[in-house]
Amino acid sequence: MTTTIHVPGELLKRLDQRARALGTSRNRVILDAIEATLGSNGTWPPELARMLATPPDAEASDGFETSLEVVRASRINRKRAPRL
Repeated sequence: MTTTIHVPGELLKRLDQRARALGTSRNRVILDAIEATLGSNGTWPPELARMLATPPDAEASDGFETSLEVVRASRINRKRAPRL
């Protein structure tokens, strides 16, 4: 599908410079920017959807909890003066 957009002159110059630097077309740079903003097809990557649908096994869950405990114990309370 074709559409028309109006791009201010200075922005168009920057767009053309980027396209030349990347060795691609102005259209490709615009499409890449739109996809980066909207996400690819507005859907989650299939790998992520599968990961979220599959609960972790007990060992992985325990490892995650242990990691969280270490992080929490290492946190610094920024409201009180640091221990010297």
